[in-house]
Amino acid sequence: MLYYSTNRQVPPVTLREAVITGLAADHGLFMPGRIGRLDDAFFSQLGQLSFPEIAFRVAQLFFGEDIPEEELRTITAETLSFDCPVVRVTEHIWSLELFHGPTLAFKDVGARFMARMLRYFLRGSHKPVTVLVATSGDTGSAVANGFLGVEGIHVVVLYPSGKVSDIQEKQFTTLGRNITALEINGTFDDCQRLVKTAFRDEHLREKLTLTSANSINVARFLPQAFYYFNAVARLQEAGALQGRELVIAVPSGNFGNLTAGLFAREAGLPVGRFIAANNRNDVVFQYLLSGHYAPRPSVETIANAMDVGTPSNFARILDLYGHDWKKISTLMSGFRIDDKEIKETIRRVFDQTGYLCDPHGACGYAALEAQLKEGETGLFLETAHPAKFTPTMEEILGKGEVPLPPRLAAFMEGEKNAVKMDSHFPEFRKWLSDNCR
Repeated sequence: MLYYSTNRQVPPVTLREAVITGLAADHGLFMPGRIGRLDDAFFSQLGQLSFPEIAFRVAQLFFGEDIPEEELRTITAETLSFDCPVVRVTEHIWSLELFHGPTLAFKDVGARFMARMLRYFLRGSHKPVTVLVATSGDTGSAVANGFLGVEGIHVVVLYPSGKVSDIQEKQFTTLGRNITALEINGTFDDCQRLVKTAFRDEHLREKLTLTSANSINVARFLPQAFYYFNAVARLQEAGALQGRELVIAVPSGNFGNLTAGLFAREAGLPVGRFIAANNRNDVVFQYLLSGHYAPRPSVETIANAMDVGTPSNFARILDLYGHDWKKISTLMSGFRIDDKEIKETIRRVFDQTGYLCDPHGACGYAALEAQLKEGETGLFLETAHPAKFTPTMEEILGKGEVPLPPRLAAFMEGEKNAVKMDSHFPEFRKWLSDNCR
């Protein structure tokens, strides 16, 4: 299958080229040339299939023309060495828990899949690849751990100083080996701008083989469709969808997760609609109300992975539906929540149900509370383990309510090692030239 750019100013490329280059030469995001649909036989047996089996069938839809079946099956099985279960919170609201992977965040799925796909495409190549990734929280740890020790690949993680949690920071600054962390004096949008500018720099592109592991890379965001299909299978098993329409609330920052959900819908996922749950960074919420898309600088909130003022993947949503605001606003509604309401939601849900949301999941839960209708079943994405936000959770619930899982405790024992840098591109450009040959 060929992949085209959302800017449509360059010829389509192969999957291998799309994965290795990350961003199109005209600075657009790659899109698959077509989206197939899963057949009725697949959906008739969905409830009997395991997560890896479901993921393999979905992976075939997107990548099966370019990667041999057994190789793709291996990549998928190695990626999903953990589960993404659904958990009932109230009678008609369920949580999709995406924090059971190695770094306890949803991005483990896409990052691990991409690492293995890139390893496959780089076989026999002697030229090293530099993977650039900007993170507002969990992306950095998921990508760093997914690529740790992969020969021929150097991962550079850019993160905004003081704007990720201590645990998140430790998960990608303590690894060493082929992982380097750059602590940027700025915001996530500054980090993302540096990465995108590096891809546009002709001198760097000639000197280095650069790719991105942010959700702008098709190998990172498309695998996120896997767990939507698995969630439907598990909800069917539990009898939660009998005669009821599914509504999925997605905590949204850079919009990779919701974009993957919309791609899943185009491939046949039985979902009525999506809710894009924004924190104070509500650019898409405002678009859904007005039809006017106006990116702006991000602001800091306690749901820090959603602190994005210029969501890259929204370009894919606009392209997928021909920039048709009416169509997009039919398929997804918007929701906005501030820090005070996030805290109140965490406290109330815990008191009433015993279920503990992280700040991002709380945004999704609150969206369902506000918008779920009679005859609908709601599913919200719980994107990271609450312990990754221990100071915030302890402020809301008191100490001792969120024990630190052993995997996170092990990261906290490591020593931070990061290169501090301003958000000016010339400094970043020089560092890449000097350190990533």
